[in-house]
Amino acid sequence: QVRLVESGGGAVQAGGSLRLSCAASGRSFSSETMGWFRQAPGKAREFVASIRWNYGHIYYSDSVKGRFTISGDNAKSTVYLQMNSLKPEDTAVYYCAAGAGAFIATNPSTYIYWGQGTQVTVSS
Repeated sequence: QVRLVESGGGAVQAGGSLRLSCAASGRSFSSETMGWFRQAPGKAREFVASIRWNYGHIYYSDSVKGRFTISGDNAKSTVYLQMNSLKPEDTAVYYCAAGAGAFIATNPSTYIYWGQGTQVTVSS
């Protein structure tokens, strides 16, 4: 059974940092793309960042580029999202996703597996 379990969410003030983790189990995703998405209340799920481990390919949305860093530990089957210089508009539930075949996968429908989400709240 494939599981993605996120952790690391919380509440911070603007300018602060958080590190999200996504632990995958049940199969390897080393040859597929894993990503982070977020969804704010009343809004569509939004692409944040993705990583393709076996090629080291990384892609960011323009809204987080330069502030967020995605990385992975293949041995631990874990993907991280380091979030710095957080802004109130970053407030959302953050989801880990896996199983996309494309190198750049920004559409949530291209991912097969999803975590349960972790809340990030940034206050001004």
